[in-house]
Amino acid sequence: MPRAVQPLRLDEIAARLGPGREVSARGDFVVRGVGPLETALPDELAFVRSPRYFAAARASRAGALILPRVGAEPGDTGELASRPSITSPSPDRDFARALSWLAPRYAVEPGVSTQAVVATDAQVDATASIGPGCVVGAGSKIGAGSVLHANVCVYPDVEIGDDCELHAGVVVREGSRIGARVRLQPSVVIGGEGFGLAYGDDGAPQAIPQLGCVVIEDDVEIGANSAVDRASLGETRIGRGSKIDDLVMVAHNVQIGAFSVIAAQSGLAGSARIGERVIVMAQVGVGDHVEIGDESFVGSRAGVAADIPEKSRVWGFPALAGSAWHRQVAALARLPAALKRLRRLERRVDVIDDEDTSGQDEAR
Repeated sequence: MPRAVQPLRLDEIAARLGPGREVSARGDFVVRGVGPLETALPDELAFVRSPRYFAAARASRAGALILPRVGAEPGDTGELASRPSITSPSPDRDFARALSWLAPRYAVEPGVSTQAVVATDAQVDATASIGPGCVVGAGSKIGAGSVLHANVCVYPDVEIGDDCELHAGVVVREGSRIGARVRLQPSVVIGGEGFGLAYGDDGAPQAIPQLGCVVIEDDVEIGANSAVDRASLGETRIGRGSKIDDLVMVAHNVQIGAFSVIAAQSGLAGSARIGERVIVMAQVGVGDHVEIGDESFVGSRAGVAADIPEKSRVWGFPALAGSAWHRQVAALARLPAALKRLRRLERRVDVIDDEDTSGQDEAR
């Protein structure tokens, strides 16, 4: 069941969004819900990402809109300005901010469930909430306002900062350090054994003890069923404000800089270094000890086997700079026609060779 919406007037939303947001028509319109353009109802708020979607906005039943600024004046959005709306320099971002006020998170009562197991020397702030089935190990610390939903397992000597939220089934292994306002979706595993192997004299692989830890800085979010392995030695670190999608593998000793984004089903091999404000799209593989420079972009399903300088844009396997990759893709599209021309040329050459051979025989 969707979260309940807290009704708000349109002009109040605009005021909270801050300067540069203009209300066009009926600031007293009361928003009682949210929805996409296609299905929003007459008492709901929707957003229009760009002028490309103005036709969909005109056809929408949405009662109020957050619109992009398209002209010289803040409110210059054509006929749509006659509808209850807010013009914005960033409609998608402002819509997300409005959602946090219209549909705040469920309040969770502080306290420790009678069905939880908390070690006697663990430190749980009085304002934290520990749900049923949770385990908090010896010497661990849970910060103020943090919420552990059902069946979260926190091993010994773990630190979890203030206002964190760990959803059902999360496991945080021993020695891990988690900052403030971190959100871990269901079944995330933090600090599991890194995949380090050595081979014995008999050729059998043997696990190398993983003695390091994981450090997750403030405001990080990690999606469901993702894993961040502990370091072999030292630490695996996720920089502040970074966002990791579902089903992502972060191996031992990986370093991810601040405000980077890693999309679903990507894998970062051991000791890879991801810079700040890097975007890694879905199903990317990053090799061990590879470094991706700050503010780079890696396209979906790329394979990164060598270092990438800062502010690069790469695609493909192996990953190539955008211009080279686009040329290769364009060349592949022309390959069938080129092969046909090549076969025709080969047949003509064969005919010429046959004629030359025949002429030489006659001359003899």
